[in-house]
Amino acid sequence: MEKAVFDWGSVLESHLCEAQRARLAAARVGVAGAGGLGSNCAVFLVRSGIRRLVMADPDVVSLSNLNRQHFFPRHLGLPKVEALGEVLRELNPALDLTLVPQALDADSACALFAGCDVVVEAVDDPAMKKTLVEALLRQGHSVVSASGMAGWGGPPMTARRVGTRLTVVGDFITEIGPGCPPMAPRVVMAAALEADAVLSLLLGTGPAVEEGPAR
Repeated sequence: MEKAVFDWGSVLESHLCEAQRARLAAARVGVAGAGGLGSNCAVFLVRSGIRRLVMADPDVVSLSNLNRQHFFPRHLGLPKVEALGEVLRELNPALDLTLVPQALDADSACALFAGCDVVVEAVDDPAMKKTLVEALLRQGHSVVSASGMAGWGGPPMTARRVGTRLTVVGDFITEIGPGCPPMAPRVVMAAALEADAVLSLLLGTGPAVEEGPAR
């Protein structure tokens, strides 16, 4: 069966005005991590009209990832950024993707994401989350981060604006640990909130988020 050929802008014509579509198409978004948060967030962003993504992750797709990450059995053993690039280009072959299969630290993250309008923090390690967010904020980026998304049936998730350039999403309570595993529904909810926060930053519209510090 031949692949359908179309202009992705036509997908959004009935949803967004021309100026909004142009703003999203021109934006450059960084994604630090291509796991449960990053892979799902990237898919939501591409479906929403983002065309330029810079993504980094050092891992390969493993069997245990398939419960919550936007990969399929055919991707097992592939670098996550390579597999995610394949998924995203299946949606929109005209994407401008920078795929970096390596871990980030403060310096490399600032170098890689220089020029991005917004950076999504989507890493697992709490210490690295803090390091990346603080470094990116010092560099002047708008950053979207996540905290609290484990288990099931937990507290409601929301988005909080912390200062002028940081948005944190999640329930701010349920961390991943024994008896509280990362499960698809809540991980994907957090990823969707991250994508929504990116759209709000780029388009300047949407419902207001809570003001206050994340716990």
